[in-house]
Amino acid sequence: MAKPTIKVVAAVVGHQGRYLLTQRRAHAVLPLLWEFPGGRVEENEAPSAALIRNIRSRLGVTLEVVDIIGTNHHEYSNYLVEMIMFECLLPEGQVPQAIGVEDIRWVGSEDMSDYDFPPADERSMDKLLGIVSN
Repeated sequence: MAKPTIKVVAAVVGHQGRYLLTQRRAHAVLPLLWEFPGGRVEENEAPSAALIRNIRSRLGVTLEVVDIIGTNHHEYSNYLVEMIMFECLLPEGQVPQAIGVEDIRWVGSEDMSDYDFPPADERSMDKLLGIVSN
């Protein structure tokens, strides 16, 4: 039997040489790991709309979605993840809050190795940080 595929989206938001990371909640799947913010795409939902919805509910801000910068597939033991990464901008004056996440941080690329990421995020980290401008 084929494993179910879960489509997720993630925002790569750079500001002054640092990137916005969120920490998964303690009761979530893959608890307390760090990731680029985002979430699951619902059935019949456009990925960019899913990203805006997830960021608004988890961080209380509305990002400007610029472009898709990559897609990553990762196989976990019980399911497959298709992750679509978007370059996004945080509009002036909006400040992310940890509403639906455990914590948020702005992290420089040189410090990313200090954070534990889910395997799906980890696989594309170096590639993405080489693509996205600050």
